[in-house]
Amino acid sequence: MMIILTLLLAYLAGSIPSGLIIGKVFYKTDIREHGSKNLGATNTFRTLGVKAGLVVTVMDILKGTLATSLPVLLDVDIHLLLAGVLAVIGHMYPVFAGFRGGKAVATSGGILLAYAPLLFFLLVAIFFLSLYLTKYVSLSSMVAAVVALVFALVTRNHDIPLIIVLSILAIFIFYRHRANIKRIIDKTEPKIKWL
Repeated sequence: MMIILTLLLAYLAGSIPSGLIIGKVFYKTDIREHGSKNLGATNTFRTLGVKAGLVVTVMDILKGTLATSLPVLLDVDIHLLLAGVLAVIGHMYPVFAGFRGGKAVATSGGILLAYAPLLFFLLVAIFFLSLYLTKYVSLSSMVAAVVALVFALVTRNHDIPLIIVLSILAIFIFYRHRANIKRIIDKTEPKIKWL
């Protein structure tokens, strides 16, 4: 029973629609009606500005971190990564926002912050390096997902659960960015201007 409850709590934590909450409470704006109409941090940056975008990014990361920590906090015998994946599913398909959520990047990062913090900080550096070179948030997110999987295969090949979960998260991230991939190919994907 506690296993089911823990996984449900992980999904519900992931379902907290950070962008929707910040937009409606502090800006009287539903970000689902603007920009890409996505609930994630990138659309928050574009729609509400840097301060709101940073807050939503941190909140989305911490959702993944909290959910991944739940098995330890509640003393439940399930793998931490399983709870983390449920949070990512909650973020992408949030019960509190009509199952229309974000693209899984920040919450996936939150899983790693709890489970493999050094890898998390490496990926943050990779993300910003790619962002500096390309100006594409979407491409940088996908680059970070690939680097995470390659890094785990090379340096942590004994940690099969991590490799499996990083593979799943990479699939999620690429699937959720399929429209962005087409726009990058067509050279219509928006570039950031602040870096």
